[in-house]
Amino acid sequence: MTTENIDKSKAKIAIITGGSRGLGRNTAIHLARRGVDVILTYNSNKAEADSAVTEIEALGQKAVALRLDAGNVATFDDFIAAIGQALRQIWGRDRFDFLVNNAGTSYHASFAETTEAEFDKLYNVHFKGVYFLTQKLLPLIQDGGRIVNISSGLARFSNPGSSAYAAMKGAVEVLTRYLAKELGSRGIAVNTVAPGAIQTDFSGGIVRDNPEVNKMVASMTALGRAGVPDDIGPMIASLLSEDNRWVNGQRIEVSGGMVV
Repeated sequence: MTTENIDKSKAKIAIITGGSRGLGRNTAIHLARRGVDVILTYNSNKAEADSAVTEIEALGQKAVALRLDAGNVATFDDFIAAIGQALRQIWGRDRFDFLVNNAGTSYHASFAETTEAEFDKLYNVHFKGVYFLTQKLLPLIQDGGRIVNISSGLARFSNPGSSAYAAMKGAVEVLTRYLAKELGSRGIAVNTVAPGAIQTDFSGGIVRDNPEVNKMVASMTALGRAGVPDDIGPMIASLLSEDNRWVNGQRIEVSGGMVV
């Protein structure tokens, strides 16, 4: 679908946490190509966020970048107020349509060496933050809207050094099923997307920039290569479309067949 076929006054609006880079940005771009406007969040790199906004606007869609510390629940009320203000000022509305809980951080350590402090950081961003940000946004989500929570292939298969990170993603997958059940009365579909290893700057760019790791990932993947952002963003954009309106409460792994 091209933006020429879309009535811009009726464009859907998506909120994408961590939408200034990596998979979040790729998702934002592919949603924009489908005629969806975007509110994206960033943690510290405003220039990168502004660049993403410019790229979305070049596709003919509206976009705004708002700062969010996804691991600090105490800041969420101010963020919700900023969302409400943006919706009114830019779109003349008080509701949005799609939420993609994408923001995240990585951590690699064995179970024996994982510290409580690092565990808490992961918990705050990957589970507590997702739980309570979604809760606080519920009054602003349009009935019939959709939520996508980002998980990881690591919640299905085990890779030493990822126990804490994977456990948080496992919790998100359980949460997704509960949200699908509890929000069904409002017509809101909730699904999990679980990428495999993708070539981005996540985790220091280890899959993208380390040839040995890239080769190892390729050897574990049925399609014979590591993933790229364009393998994920279009899939999420498609999942949020009317074509997939009957998909609900599901975990969808997008990994090219890792460890099958």
